[in-house]
Amino acid sequence: MKQKFDELSYQVSRSTTRQYSTSFSIGILALQPSIRQAIYAIYGFVRLADEIVDSFHNYDKSLLLQRFKQEAVQAINEGISLNPVINAFQQTVTRYNIDLALIDQFLISMEMDLGKMSYNSELYKKYILGSAEVVGLMCLQVFVNGDTVQYEQLKPQAMKLGSAFQKVNFLRDLKDDYCNLGRTYFPDVDMQVFNNTIKKQIEEEIAAEFKEALTGIVQLPRSSRFGVYLAYKYYWSLFKKIRKTPAERILKERIRIPNSIKLSLAMSSYFQYKIAWF
Repeated sequence: MKQKFDELSYQVSRSTTRQYSTSFSIGILALQPSIRQAIYAIYGFVRLADEIVDSFHNYDKSLLLQRFKQEAVQAINEGISLNPVINAFQQTVTRYNIDLALIDQFLISMEMDLGKMSYNSELYKKYILGSAEVVGLMCLQVFVNGDTVQYEQLKPQAMKLGSAFQKVNFLRDLKDDYCNLGRTYFPDVDMQVFNNTIKKQIEEEIAAEFKEALTGIVQLPRSSRFGVYLAYKYYWSLFKKIRKTPAERILKERIRIPNSIKLSLAMSSYFQYKIAWF
């Protein structure tokens, strides 16, 4: 029965999430069980695409990404893929009626990562839209379970949360992106003169997005509210640490939150959540 393979597919997506992101893994565990598999599937799909452009340096990345895209489209059309991650994703896309335009936009941003590029404001917005904001919208379609009114109401805040997460990632990964991959995402920023003033301007933008995103999190269905809030708290904690870190150090090392602190944060966040929203 295909059911066994589908179950295996979701297990692979869950393992992929746990392998690559402690923060999102714990955040997904805070979601109600009925929607966890779908979010694992979305994360597994976007993680695999990201790995192609970020990690497979000794292979033809362009060819691999094109093949990945073709397999995803074919799987959505046919209702199956022999790639377990893509199989779990296509099931989620069909079940929750995820807009195919979101998937296309995401893959466009992945294609932008295939070569070295200096970003202006327009390209920066385009990349953020595809790499982060539409991923937030895919998850939102799962969270609201097909409620189009609620989806449209929460859409702006979901996009802001995805954008904030991505920009925190940019600051966290500045060393690897710039030194190893030759990428400079922040528009019109000369990394040769990256300093605390430039860093502060970026941080003010991120803080504003976090603030707006929180207004949407409190309106999410109870099945997803705490899980998303926990992911928010993890990234907010990382952002605060980055804020305290001088620009020159950001260029030399990747700022992290230890797993022990993440677990402690999960407990404190739960109590804050219960007091504030129940």
